[in-house]
Amino acid sequence: MDATFKYYNSSSSTTSPTPHFTQTKTKTSRRRENFLTGKFFRRRICRYLLLLLLLFVSGTITFVSPLFELLYSNYYYYYLPGSIYRSHEVFQNLLTDIQFDNSSEIQLSNVWRYKMKLKENKRCVTPTTRQSRETYLADKYLIIAANGGLNQQRGSICNAVAVAGLLNATLLIPRLNFHNVWRDSRQFGDIYDEEHFISTLRKYVDVVRELPKELMERYDFNISNIPTIRVPAWAYASYYLEQVDPVLKRERIIRIAPFANRLATSLPPHIQYLRCLTNYHALRFSIPITTLAKSLVRRMTRDSSSSGSGGKYVSVHLRFEEDMVAFSCCVYDGGKYEQLEMEQIREKGWGDKFKRKYYIIDPVRNRIMGRCPMTPLEVGMMLRGMGFSNTTPIYLASGKIYEAEKNIAPLKKMFPLLHTKDLLASSDELASFQGYSSRLAALDYIVCLFSEVFVTTQGGNFPHFLLGHRTFKYGHAKSIMPDKRKLVVLLDNTTISWHAFKNEMQVMIDESDHKGVFVPKIKKSTRQNSIYAHPFPECQCLQDSRNSTEE
Repeated sequence: MDATFKYYNSSSSTTSPTPHFTQTKTKTSRRRENFLTGKFFRRRICRYLLLLLLLFVSGTITFVSPLFELLYSNYYYYYLPGSIYRSHEVFQNLLTDIQFDNSSEIQLSNVWRYKMKLKENKRCVTPTTRQSRETYLADKYLIIAANGGLNQQRGSICNAVAVAGLLNATLLIPRLNFHNVWRDSRQFGDIYDEEHFISTLRKYVDVVRELPKELMERYDFNISNIPTIRVPAWAYASYYLEQVDPVLKRERIIRIAPFANRLATSLPPHIQYLRCLTNYHALRFSIPITTLAKSLVRRMTRDSSSSGSGGKYVSVHLRFEEDMVAFSCCVYDGGKYEQLEMEQIREKGWGDKFKRKYYIIDPVRNRIMGRCPMTPLEVGMMLRGMGFSNTTPIYLASGKIYEAEKNIAPLKKMFPLLHTKDLLASSDELASFQGYSSRLAALDYIVCLFSEVFVTTQGGNFPHFLLGHRTFKYGHAKSIMPDKRKLVVLLDNTTISWHAFKNEMQVMIDESDHKGVFVPKIKKSTRQNSIYAHPFPECQCLQDSRNSTEE
């Protein structure tokens, strides 16, 4: 019985736990599932919270960092040397030393010491001449409108000839657009010698003054009805051949607008030749411009001879006109009155451009980076420091100087023989030029071209083209290109000595001498080494006749 009891007791002990174990397992599984489900949702919530946090931080950086950068950069740059205009203070401190310093005068005939080293001249790679083409006159016509100032238009004209040669098209004499900044309503013949332009290019590109009557009838004698093609900036020759030429062949006539900077600097040699030929030979200023300009050059030469400078003179391209000062957003010594006046000029000339959202006006940074137009005072101090004596004749190429009486006075004190076209020419001689900014700029261009030393004080198309033209003419740019970043630091030091300042200026003129004979290695043309600023080696084949067409 005991054994039986034990047996059954044992059996029950082995069989009875089974349902109990199953029940426990079910509860544990549920708890585990609940736990895992809760953990899953907690992880998902954490991920969403983390994502929201990252989005918040990203948005904060996006919207706050420009403000922080502006505040920090202003704070940082404000305390850097050169951040504030103090040139007038330095000038007053050094004026006595400047006036009595004749220790290191340089002769204008000995300013430039380096010579350009060019490889052996090669024969020009020219386009197919017109006489060898199948048709005597290309039955396709190209129309372009050149916009901008004098030299931006010059670049557009050279590019138009290159494109016409590339597409074997006849070019309508380029039209010059009226611009609200330059406000100069003029046509090609008012600036350039049309007949010389057409005859110089005749061998390679046909240029006509009018379009065929039968072709214009299709468009009701209205050029604006002619199909207009928009070409991307700096387009390669392949783009014109693949995209423009098919349309030109179909329509026989097209307009390309706008046309400023619509052709790449790197071109096939035979097309690049057309650019060289146009810029350095075909574009000769009109007879009224060259006649007066040559008179101004003779008067500068005569004044130089009487002052003991050997008939040589220095020309300075000064960009301190009120619109340039306003556009630069730089601050000088005019205080609150200057600030309010510049704001009015900016609003009048460019509307709300400078008040748009995210447009940052940072005069401190602009000055440190060398972007501010040099004042007449700064130009005078630089030239005196380089060793030019106070008897050096100076030609000032400029528009209307901002606060002229106040700002020209220090320069006049350092260089009494200071001239402008308005001082050299009579009012009668200038009468037909007044109100035409491009014609006035052309006078300055020619007088600067023939100077022994040319000083550029600000970037832009005028010095860009003139440096190249001088290099082509003389084999040396003969130009002073100041390091403005270095200059603003020197002119921020009110305790600098005249001796220390002069030493730095001697280094600067030596650097300009080196730059004047620089010949870029043409692996691939860029905007910086274009044939307009650096004619060699790509225009070297024209060197046999390098004397300017202005002569």
